Amino acid sequence: MSGAQTLTLSMLEPDVALLTFDTPDKSANVLSESVLTELETHLDALEQRADLAGLVIGSGKPGMFIAGADLREFVASLQVEKSKIAQMCRRGQTLFGRLSKCPFVTVAAIDGICVGGGAELAIWCDRRLLSNGAKTEFGFPEVKLGLYPGWGGTARAPRVIGLGNAVEMITGGESVDAATARSMNLATDVVPADQLLSAAVALIRDEQATGQFQRDRRRWSEPLGISETELGFLGATASAVIRGKTKGHYPAPEAALEVMLEAASTDVETACQMEAEGMAQLFGSDVNAALLNVFFLTDRNKKEKGVAPSSAANLEPTAIQTAGVIGTGIMGRGIAAANLRRGVSVVVDDASQEALVRGAQAILEEAAYDRELKGPGSRRLAELAPNLRLCGADQQWAACDLVIEAVVENLDVKRQVFQRIEAELPETAILASNTSTIPITKMAETVKHPERFCGFHFFNPVRRMKLVEIVRGEKTSDETVVSAVAHAKRIGKLPIVLNDGPGFLVNRLLFPYMSEALALLAEGARIKDIDRAAKAFGMPMGPIELYDLVGIDTATFAGQVMADAFPDRIAASPILPAMVEAGRLGKKSGLGFFNYDNKRQRAEPDPGLEAFLAEFVAAERKFARDELTDRLFMPMLLEATRALEDNIVFDARDIDLGLIFGLGFPPFKGGLMFWADRIGAAPLLERLKPLERIGPRMQPTELLREMAAANKTFYPSSH
Repeated sequence: MSGAQTLTLSMLEPDVALLTFDTPDKSANVLSESVLTELETHLDALEQRADLAGLVIGSGKPGMFIAGADLREFVASLQVEKSKIAQMCRRGQTLFGRLSKCPFVTVAAIDGICVGGGAELAIWCDRRLLSNGAKTEFGFPEVKLGLYPGWGGTARAPRVIGLGNAVEMITGGESVDAATARSMNLATDVVPADQLLSAAVALIRDEQATGQFQRDRRRWSEPLGISETELGFLGATASAVIRGKTKGHYPAPEAALEVMLEAASTDVETACQMEAEGMAQLFGSDVNAALLNVFFLTDRNKKEKGVAPSSAANLEPTAIQTAGVIGTGIMGRGIAAANLRRGVSVVVDDASQEALVRGAQAILEEAAYDRELKGPGSRRLAELAPNLRLCGADQQWAACDLVIEAVVENLDVKRQVFQRIEAELPETAILASNTSTIPITKMAETVKHPERFCGFHFFNPVRRMKLVEIVRGEKTSDETVVSAVAHAKRIGKLPIVLNDGPGFLVNRLLFPYMSEALALLAEGARIKDIDRAAKAFGMPMGPIELYDLVGIDTATFAGQVMADAFPDRIAASPILPAMVEAGRLGKKSGLGFFNYDNKRQRAEPDPGLEAFLAEFVAAERKFARDELTDRLFMPMLLEATRALEDNIVFDARDIDLGLIFGLGFPPFKGGLMFWADRIGAAPLLERLKPLERIGPRMQPTELLREMAAANKTFYPSSH
């Protein structure tokens, strides 16, 4: 072996060895090919020793056991033959399987994150001890990459924790905490991190005395004791749950279920072989490649500072200790709660005292929201309350390092707010707007320090939507951008940095798609066909239903802004103003394109809609699914190329990150630009030819033509 070593062998006691994972110069331990070779070498030596009672496997990184396999090595292997993939799986299975056959007890001492390949290594050990630290989690997230565990996880886990538990963990891809792991016998015990090693030694002594680990080894190598009736019931139930979640777009969970059910009646070695053969069918698929791309998009975002590397090297972000939020409507509440939840002190203000008090209560409840309780936790409410202050006087803004305005979309109102508070802000404070439509440069014309002013655009609902658009005005400084990006990450968001322009990025790309849906409706397409085409493509809902969710009045206003900016490509439909005039505002009014007057407020067909729309739509005609798909998504793609041409966005990967996490673009397609690359620029031009007659919104851009001529892709070739 050459280079820096990840594994270190030491002795906890004369007959108890400790193998410590600690990848040099990395925050996480990953199982690369070289690390697997190191492990193999150590096991070769340890298995020859006759003096060992046990082996403990631990980590030298607090809060981090093993984060999984090296995904960059995965990407390098995407094009290899299926037989090679099966061999790669068998190699890992054989290596980890040795931990269940060593002539001594094997114990995984887990503090922190233990997922993917790390979880598979641990599940092959005789026993697992988990720390009670807040970061400790155990999981098999491979389905989120279009795969399932391939180093024996689907074979070993059902035998250790039961088939039902294994199906839930592996097909769902979610991690469990230490207490849950203990309840399903995944963990033998849960102890404080500083007691893990001593507890592991004590456990080894106990196992040697009782011999229970040997009995478990024999039992876990055999078929599962489960009847055909039980298998059938579990399979039907789990399959229905999976299909409900994936809508058939993600094959890995169903493949994982199938291999675990089929292998239940076999021994563990046969189960491993079946796992490897099944993995070969998933690895390198379009969905696998797309989901790997999404992983790398988020990983890249974690490292980006928001400015050019040459500038970033000399800039340190300003730490935001206290944030101010002006406006306690839906967006203001969400923004304040996002800050409060992550330990940032928050000052809030509103136009009226009544709205402020009501908003503050909602902010606390949102910040203290507990998914298990499906509401705020009382203890968390008590913890957060002292960090939320209601603004009683403008002087309180002097304590803020960042103030975000979230008032009505009116330039004059916003300017009045900025003028009132800017005089009170410290010299280093950042002033920002959550606007989705008004140019940042225009708003900055009246502020005293435009270099410390930017857009900080969140998406609704703030708790669930991870994207934040950081928008540079013409005079916004690099220092401001770096600080805004760092703060967005601190509060758990994925920030992308954009230059100023109408609709910024996400809304600029959303409205061609939304407008095309109305154009199709006017041409005689049925609403259900339009929405079904979008959902079949992978969108979480159709564009017509989305209009109702956004609010017809809101969509009308924003659509007019986009139509004014790009009149050749976006035509303001007469349908929306007519609906606003008739009080059809969408879900919030109970009636829009759909009727929501039912107990669950779900979209149902409205019998009166056809008559209402009669003067705006042509006679009904049938559109092919492919035509609907191209009509909806080609304008979005073309607008994305224009955003690149206009230098609104600096990298195609930011477009994909923005649309996936800000718009719900289907992750299994990898992003809009990744999807386009999979098709190719030249084939895209061919698909556009029959649509060009429609007008400029369907005509290829210069960038797309150049890419086709040069056989280029949106993503860098090194990706």
